Amino acid sequence: MKMSRLLNETLREAPSATEVAGHQLLLRAGFVRQVAAGVFSYLHLGQRTLQKIEAIMRQEMDALGGQEIKMPLVHPAALWQASGRWYEIDAELGRLVDRNGRSLTLALSHEETLADLARQEIHSYRQLPQLAYHIQTKWRDDPRPRAGLVRSREFTMLDSYSLDADEAGLDGQYQAHYDAYFRIFARCGLPVLAVQADVGIMGGTLAHEFMYLTPIGEDTLLLCDGCGYRANRQVATFHKPESQQGTQTVQFVAELVVGEEKRERVVTAVLSQNFQINETKLGHVLNAQRLRPTAEQATDLWLVDDGLTGWSGQVDKVADIAAAQEGDTCTNCGQPLRTARAVEVANIFKLGTRYSGTMGATFVNAQDEARPIVMGSYGIGVTRLLACLAEHHRDEAGLVWPVRVAPYPVHLLALRGGEETAESLYQQLLQAGVDVLYDDRDERPGVKFNDAGLIGLPLRLTVSQRSLVMGGVEVQVRAGGETAVAPVATLVTYVTSWLASAR
Repeated sequence: MKMSRLLNETLREAPSATEVAGHQLLLRAGFVRQVAAGVFSYLHLGQRTLQKIEAIMRQEMDALGGQEIKMPLVHPAALWQASGRWYEIDAELGRLVDRNGRSLTLALSHEETLADLARQEIHSYRQLPQLAYHIQTKWRDDPRPRAGLVRSREFTMLDSYSLDADEAGLDGQYQAHYDAYFRIFARCGLPVLAVQADVGIMGGTLAHEFMYLTPIGEDTLLLCDGCGYRANRQVATFHKPESQQGTQTVQFVAELVVGEEKRERVVTAVLSQNFQINETKLGHVLNAQRLRPTAEQATDLWLVDDGLTGWSGQVDKVADIAAAQEGDTCTNCGQPLRTARAVEVANIFKLGTRYSGTMGATFVNAQDEARPIVMGSYGIGVTRLLACLAEHHRDEAGLVWPVRVAPYPVHLLALRGGEETAESLYQQLLQAGVDVLYDDRDERPGVKFNDAGLIGLPLRLTVSQRSLVMGGVEVQVRAGGETAVAPVATLVTYVTSWLASAR
């Protein structure tokens, strides 16, 4: 690809109000452009990197026996009503009405659509197990999109869905995805760790999140260096001392969904003054769709934290509703917990019969009995992964892409006196199957070098009168900056050998 033909331009400065360094570089290097709050266009370089990431994902999903399908972005409301999530999810779910008055929704996820497909296609235990996946657009009407692609409203995800006859089958597919996800992130060049997580709006019995540790993350993790315990703060447990001095009360209005009706209850949560309330835990105990603080006097329910001793007031329920904090004691080994900030880049869920049971996705077993299909749901944020890679692989000059996900592995620069040789080498590299970004623009050397550093392709080739006098082409590795001069006659062999070893 010749840079003189690229649609985008590089920017000397990032647009105002951009929050994080990786996103600033994606904008400046011409990978993405913002269309609206949380909505982006992916230009040529960004799209090529996404394609590299998706190719790795497809290889790993195919290796698990996955079948690639494509489910729609727009769903009939009836599917979400059948699962109950139409009533459980509030403004984040994009709702619309077509010209015939039928209610629709934009896909926030695809569990309902897959369950609907399964109830049409799966009839017998002989058809199980199954694994289907797709890479598709999602819409979540987030009220506070931030950090560019890290928290956007329109985004792309790899989703896979397992269908099994029993929990043992689900356990196997869950573990297979757990292992495959680590392979995907390793091949893309992003370090992650897996933590216990809240099932959230997905439902089910178990969930893990794959986290990229970074100060820009919105999630707080609790980690134990003693035994390896790892959990999102939303679900993290900790050892509570037997005696707590002092109490505090916090009042909430809990919004409950019963069938298609929403009800409200005023809840007073009581816990030690040393603890903070964990609203996720509280919401699960109450089975509440939403909590909001209130100063109302009348209380429908008194909920007391299980670590509080000596409370003499009213008690309707006792449960773990306290948030773990830095320095709290690990329940497994007694060592102090530490906190870390992170971005969630993937999650896996044991859905069980959460969707198949409510939507009638059943199969007939060997005993001729109808049973609900046991489901699993697994997802990686493709565009969020792009953002995290940009955050992780950068330096003061710009992006530093790993070979496997770089939009092009080679950046060829033609400077004065080397134009004819550069054009010839460009054609030779293409014929050898090497993808090249060729800077053939009529620009000063400083501009070309700055743009090469900003875009961050793995291998830079500079052809100039000076390099030819020195004996060939100046070769520079973007990560580390090592330089060499390779003869023109053997350059293609040099490049292909380097790329093969770098992968």
